[in-house]
Amino acid sequence: MKRTIVLTVCLLTLLLVPVSAKSKKIQTDREYWSSLAWKMAQPVLENMSKGELQAKMQTEFSPSFDNRNKKVLYMECFGRLMAGIAPWISLPDDGTAEGKQRAQLREWALASYKNAVDPKSPDYLCWGIGGQNLVDAAYIAESFLRAYDALWMPLDETTKQRYFTEFKKLRKIDPPYTNWLLFSSTIESFLAKAGADYDEYRVNSACRKVEEWYTGDGWYADGPHFAFDYYSSYVFHPMYLETLQAMVDAKVNSRLDYQKYWDRELLRCQKYAIVLERFISPDGTFPVFGRSIPYRMAAMQPLALMAWYKKLPKDLSNGQVRAALTKSLHRMFDQQNNFNEGGYLTIGFCGHQPNVADWYTNNGSLYMTSLVFMPLGLPATDPFWTDAPQPWTQVKAWNGKPFPKDHRWADNIKTPDKW
Repeated sequence: MKRTIVLTVCLLTLLLVPVSAKSKKIQTDREYWSSLAWKMAQPVLENMSKGELQAKMQTEFSPSFDNRNKKVLYMECFGRLMAGIAPWISLPDDGTAEGKQRAQLREWALASYKNAVDPKSPDYLCWGIGGQNLVDAAYIAESFLRAYDALWMPLDETTKQRYFTEFKKLRKIDPPYTNWLLFSSTIESFLAKAGADYDEYRVNSACRKVEEWYTGDGWYADGPHFAFDYYSSYVFHPMYLETLQAMVDAKVNSRLDYQKYWDRELLRCQKYAIVLERFISPDGTFPVFGRSIPYRMAAMQPLALMAWYKKLPKDLSNGQVRAALTKSLHRMFDQQNNFNEGGYLTIGFCGHQPNVADWYTNNGSLYMTSLVFMPLGLPATDPFWTDAPQPWTQVKAWNGKPFPKDHRWADNIKTPDKW
């Protein structure tokens, strides 16, 4: 009798549990990453594919925004978003829920690329209205480099020629003596890869200056003077590697040995990735310093890039890097309001914090944070996604576990001019 009563109570308890609680599935790391990438990209690309982004985007500008044309916002938003999600949406289609989202985003992206250079489209971007265009045209070029076959090759010939025209017109912009040199080199190296006329001097002079500005242990000075900020993450490592790779792909024979330069820069980027991984605390936070802080997770771009390239240094496992980045994403995007009512990013670092904006910041600028999503360009079967999560360096260090020592590192690859 007692047994019957207990079984009855257990059965009733199960029946009373809400269906949602019984059927709720634990989200995998990849499902979480892809859902967040979709959340960022969907309102931008769906509207821009229809020529409605500039009419519908809920915008926000820094309280100290300077006197530049505010229409630069849309180019910033589109270029930076595409640089981040290009690897992901270039994966082959499949029947999964994620695969269907990727296919939809790619369809919208291809239409958006076309609208971006079509003078008759309401979403024609503000090419050539100021220096800022050089920056964000470079992110558009970078998105093509990151998904050349999936995002550049399918474009119709008219659209491709329009991009060539718009990119070349930006040569009239004299970039500041800073990381901006790499914006020029990224565009010109893309033109070289795509078979268009390119300016070799803009590429090679940028490479030479970047070499002069290397300070050691993976860090670059942003120009002649070192600044303690994340510009080695935002620009230097990714765009330098991609400039060099595009010149290798284009089989350009110049005074510079681009392959040796790339080999050396890869080692520097791996060292810098080690530094970035060590920045991530056990609770997923990382240091907030320097300018352009509202770029959020873009600070971790080189770590994400090395994961996507499958070039993580030996002391960093797939499981620990994925676990660390996932923890940071949850810490930043789950606990605060980072999106406005229209679904667009708000100015801030972890939440809405307009006071951290610089004079050039708008909420289109903030789509730099999507650059952390590059590992989504690895298929779901890749070890980056299938390996078990592992504790990262700070988790080990603060819990009495063994962890790798750190020390000064120097590269030994020499790159004299070929002639």
